Amino acid sequence: MFLFTQLVGLAVVNQYSPEIKQITTDENVTINVTTHNLPYGTEPDKSIEQKDYFWVIITSLIVAVLLIFFLMKFKAELFLRLWFLFVITLALGITFNAFLKPLPYSSIIALAIALPLSLIKVFNRNTLVHNLTEVLIYPGIAAIFVPLLNIWSIVIIFIIISIYDVYAVWHSGFMQQMAKYQIKTLKVFSGFFIPYLGKKEKEMLEKAKNKKGKKIKIKVNVAILGGGDVVFPIMFAGVVLWAFGLWAALLISLGATTALALLFIFSQKGKFYPAMPFISAGCFTALALIYLIKYVIF
Repeated sequence: MFLFTQLVGLAVVNQYSPEIKQITTDENVTINVTTHNLPYGTEPDKSIEQKDYFWVIITSLIVAVLLIFFLMKFKAELFLRLWFLFVITLALGITFNAFLKPLPYSSIIALAIALPLSLIKVFNRNTLVHNLTEVLIYPGIAAIFVPLLNIWSIVIIFIIISIYDVYAVWHSGFMQQMAKYQIKTLKVFSGFFIPYLGKKEKEMLEKAKNKKGKKIKIKVNVAILGGGDVVFPIMFAGVVLWAFGLWAALLISLGATTALALLFIFSQKGKFYPAMPFISAGCFTALALIYLIKYVIF
């Protein structure tokens, strides 16, 4: 699911590749303007230079984490659900629009498809709809941020996020608190959410089948992967896609997927792990290989 989302992300980011358009001003001066044709007012602000967006993104991440913590503390579930609804609808709309661009009114059609899925996801928990939309949400989010970044800014962001992830999971426990709060209270989780039955639970289920008319509740195990662990590698691969091409972007996705797979293989069940340090290591290794192929071998 992670790898498939990475590939969908690359397809979406590619659809919003930068285009240079010539615009004639009122003074009959022709200027070149770079546009990505992003819908819903998400086009990058031309008055802000790309290098300045690094601080905008870092500040936004800090504000978002503090705001979520504040809203969790004061149990503002309705506001958080509406926030989720807005972000999910926007991201899905951007993803759908990427594939509907040839159609007239593609952005409106994309929203018409996105809104019902968002409503089901936020207000009527359904595991299939949840994970299906997760595959489509993160490519849309990545498409917004990729135009704001370059290779070195995304590398620095990954280092900062990895350090934060280690602290939030292994020291403060904030990530565990947020995940449990989303799953148990909000009933909306930002990330992949896979319930599964262990041996004990399967035995209980078999016994329950033999007792007709009696309902029982069974606690199930859940495998989860946070949304940030999915969207950041897409952003990294998207930046590399525009800088070096598709082959290099696929290497980044492969590096991230390999690192995550190794984490899953060697991790212990029932424990929380910060995925970003491992994903970052995979992305950085792939990036080093790209530079080696590009500038040393060839």
